[in-house]
Amino acid sequence: MAVLSVVTYGLLYRMLTEEEMGNWVFFQFAFILIDTFRTGFLQTAIIKFYAGADPERALEVAGSVWFVALFITGTFLIIDLGGIAVLPAIHNNSLVLFIQWSGLAFLLSLPMNISMWVVQAEQRFDKILYIRMISQGSFIALVLFFYFFHARHLTLQQVFISYIISSLLTAIVCLLTGWTAVKNFTKRSKACIMEVFHFGKYSVGTVVSSSLLRSSDTFIINFMLGPASLAIYNLPQRLLEIIEIPMRSFMATAMPEMSIAANKNDMVSVATIMKKYAGLLTMALIPIAVIGVLTSDIVVGLIGGGKYVHSEAANVFRIFLLFSVLNPLDRFMGITLDIIHKPQLNFIKVLIMLFATIVTDIIGVYIFHNIFGPAWASIFTFFVGIAYGYLVLRRYLKFEIPEIIKFGYTESIHIIQGFFLKLKLVKA
Repeated sequence: MAVLSVVTYGLLYRMLTEEEMGNWVFFQFAFILIDTFRTGFLQTAIIKFYAGADPERALEVAGSVWFVALFITGTFLIIDLGGIAVLPAIHNNSLVLFIQWSGLAFLLSLPMNISMWVVQAEQRFDKILYIRMISQGSFIALVLFFYFFHARHLTLQQVFISYIISSLLTAIVCLLTGWTAVKNFTKRSKACIMEVFHFGKYSVGTVVSSSLLRSSDTFIINFMLGPASLAIYNLPQRLLEIIEIPMRSFMATAMPEMSIAANKNDMVSVATIMKKYAGLLTMALIPIAVIGVLTSDIVVGLIGGGKYVHSEAANVFRIFLLFSVLNPLDRFMGITLDIIHKPQLNFIKVLIMLFATIVTDIIGVYIFHNIFGPAWASIFTFFVGIAYGYLVLRRYLKFEIPEIIKFGYTESIHIIQGFFLKLKLVKA
């Protein structure tokens, strides 16, 4: 799905102007931010209370989650209607488009979101794939339809229409299949609603802060440099989604191992597992970063099209690749804090990184007057996150950062030697 997302953006970069693409990127990041509030409030709660519960309890949880979700959605729709009422006084086109389309998109995405949470709690990951394929696939199909139907021309209005129709189609499928569990709305209880609400109010802080950390560049560049600059800046960001594939895979594998060790209070094993996976992923990203730096112009041209080849996108991509090597250290320190039951420290870590990002982004724009400022500022943010994570994690685990690199190097050598040994056996 990450690859499909990159392909989708590759098509849009070719079909829209830089300003239109910048406005679309702003909408996506702003919409994800408000959607993250709803998701952060409810996703972990429904998985925690629904998964493994007896049938009656599961029905009660599903109905209660629907009640809270409708309350959050309705609250945002009221706020959005207030924004529509003052649209004539707003002169920023990105904000105007967001206010015009976000309310309907937020409402239509609700059935899909709850379906994803329910089937995740049921461990039906095949259904998650189906939902994502319907959503992403129908959106691409509609974009291509408008593009070819209008003689190879696409407008931003048509992109928004495609997005709304694909959201509606996905919502209908989820409702017809019963994956939303909306029929359990009558099974809700006041006690369960309050239980879900009180649990969600603690988890939403970290999730929203993490989303703000990822999207703060977007808001600062859009309002200080304009949507055209945002389009150029977002292109290398989308390319980095490919790196997220091994990152998520390593984290999904490491988390259960660390959880088992932490539940046994075996902190030595927790540290060993963290060093193994963080170090191995760091070693794996180094050659990818080197190849990416050397081929940035080609990659940017393939995904964004010819009009972005001579822009700042390739050099920004090179900067992003440099700090992508730091990403495993930052991410694994964060999840390790969660695993050892110190989520409040991870929350503080995210808040510190968010503050560092906002301050250095603004300073960077004033110094460079272009998108290189926020790009270089991102490296400083990662160093801040790693430094804080290391200092607080060292209170509970014994490890050194050089050990992580050494561990990763040793594991990489073992894997390579094992691969060549198997190759020899196959040939023999």
